[in-house]
Amino acid sequence: MNTKKLIAALLAGGLLAASQLSLAASLVLYNAQHPQTVKLLADDFEKMSGIGVKIRSGEGPELAAQLLAEGKASPADVYFASNSPELMLLEGKQMLAKLPAATLSPIPARYSSPQGEWVGVMARENVLVFNNKLAAGAQMPASLMDLAKPQWKGKLAIAPSDGDFLPLVSAVRALKGEPATLAWLKGLRDNAQTFDDNEGVVAAVNRGGVAIGVINNYYWTRLQMELGSKGMHSQLYHFGNADVGALINVSGAGILKTARNADAAHKFLAYLVSPRAQQLIAKSNITFEYPLLPSVAPAPQLKPFNQLNPPPLDMQKLGDDSQSAKLLRQAGLL
Repeated sequence: MNTKKLIAALLAGGLLAASQLSLAASLVLYNAQHPQTVKLLADDFEKMSGIGVKIRSGEGPELAAQLLAEGKASPADVYFASNSPELMLLEGKQMLAKLPAATLSPIPARYSSPQGEWVGVMARENVLVFNNKLAAGAQMPASLMDLAKPQWKGKLAIAPSDGDFLPLVSAVRALKGEPATLAWLKGLRDNAQTFDDNEGVVAAVNRGGVAIGVINNYYWTRLQMELGSKGMHSQLYHFGNADVGALINVSGAGILKTARNADAAHKFLAYLVSPRAQQLIAKSNITFEYPLLPSVAPAPQLKPFNQLNPPPLDMQKLGDDSQSAKLLRQAGLL
């Protein structure tokens, strides 16, 4: 072999080795969280670790269904869910790997998998948003269940097809039973204007198109950041007395049993619950969700996490969302 051919062969071999090394030092992330939030975290993780993160984003229920359909052939290493029921569904199908205690222990156990197969990363609170002119704080319902009563007809906005609405239905079902949940949903159907997502709900309430709406807390804060204080004509109402309306929705991450890059996946989950990542969640002006590491304070715009008054539901009792989707269809909301 002449010198030129030898050099070409060595270069080709080196490029192949580099390509294989790059391929090995990467993971595939199925992401149902907000893409901006996860890109922020993934970029920081890549800088720290040298491990690449290939992100495939979508809606939580659809991605969970895709993982079920793909089964052992799935290219996913990690699933980062927007809501815990999606993870509970995969856990129930025995698709998630056990996590080490070192990854689970930083986060309070009630916000993670009861079987140690996924870990909570961040959370948000279910709230009402109300228009300052159309509704006053003193007129707010004592319970989420009251929104099905006739006095709220034409005054309410909901987004039943948004993935964030499903856990709320699951919470009502877990605490009130299926018949009461179906009756409540039918009341909402009769009373509410429906929107495609929480962004639509909060915008409609803020501009005065409807009096109140059911949302997760951070949508209001994001709108405030976009419009400024002068553009806000609405406020948040937090349910008290451990009402189901004060549900805390947990966003967590798990590793697929079929992960091809399990070592990289474990490092990524350990990063997500680290003080560095949790501080990034708290301090970014993107998320406005609650970090779940107790030592990290949330953004100052949020109500302190220890002042929230959620219903007595753990992840096991909240379960998955399969029955909730059926009830929404039965009630005519999907």
